[in-house]
Amino acid sequence: MKQVFLESHNIKNKFSGFGQFNYHLIKALAKQETTGFEIILHAKDTASLKEEFGSVFKYKKYQNISRHTPFRIKKRYDVWHCLNQNIKIEPFFKTPYVLTVHDVHFATEAKLKDRFNLKLQRATAIIYISKFAKKDTHANFKVPKVPEYVIYNGNTITAIEIPEAYVSKALPKQKFLFSIGAFTQRKNFKSLVRILPLLPEYDLVLAGDNTTKYADELKALARELGVQERVHTPGKIQDLAKYYYLQHCEAFVFPSLKEGFGIPPIEAMRFGKPIFISNNTSLPEIGGEHSFYWDHYSPEYMVHVLKEGMLKFHSQEEFYTQWYITRAKSFDWNETAKQYIDVYQSILS
Repeated sequence: MKQVFLESHNIKNKFSGFGQFNYHLIKALAKQETTGFEIILHAKDTASLKEEFGSVFKYKKYQNISRHTPFRIKKRYDVWHCLNQNIKIEPFFKTPYVLTVHDVHFATEAKLKDRFNLKLQRATAIIYISKFAKKDTHANFKVPKVPEYVIYNGNTITAIEIPEAYVSKALPKQKFLFSIGAFTQRKNFKSLVRILPLLPEYDLVLAGDNTTKYADELKALARELGVQERVHTPGKIQDLAKYYYLQHCEAFVFPSLKEGFGIPPIEAMRFGKPIFISNNTSLPEIGGEHSFYWDHYSPEYMVHVLKEGMLKFHSQEEFYTQWYITRAKSFDWNETAKQYIDVYQSILS
């Protein structure tokens, strides 16, 4: 039996973008036919994966030492799939190698750039999660002449049922805008805090790891602007809390400076919410023609776009709501998994 090895140890952190990608791709792969080959999952916590997926997959336990060249995995697999561009774990031997590229925002960092270059040269096939990710990779790196594919991620939210009695712990006292993501410069959350003095009718909920240096700077900015009581940072949240905020927010706001794909806006679309996002990188590709876009981030301009967009949304609310829901459903993890299997089969054959 041929074997496809998934270097999937990032599944350990399901709160991260890579963790979400690993888990939902694997979950969708478990539902597909894999005639002629079996999939091996590489993870630290293989017990919980076995409990969820049973004999659908084979398993190999991740060891930290395998990051170092002398201790790399020496088993020869028929296909090795590196599930993101930053992974340090590599096969010891030369083997058919699939690389998924999410983004190359690290292109100015020498060490990461060198590591990624080695991955590119090793690749038998390259998968990008958006057309932008492909374009950006070609703009910053010499890409080998191997088969290349663009395979979109799926929407992580399919069912949106929330228990009737459920209420989030960090609940604003008035209507609110919502966003979720890493508290880093790249997510540009400070721009959202800066618009609050001009929007006294709104609170702001920002979910994600609120223990970073950027999170501290954001809180200091909120105090400086006198809006600290209207900025809510509940930290990392479980799915149920995320669904609650998406269902009850007035709009989803995502002024990210760089995204390889951008799953959060698609999740918000599933709830039919108006979507306000940056007009850069992959976001226009994902947001489509009926999302609302910021070209820059001066507070007055952002507020203008938000108010105009909300008026437009409410003037045709049924149309926008249905369009967002339909677009969200078009990003399907099962279709994503089928396309990945097609890539594996093309190499195995």
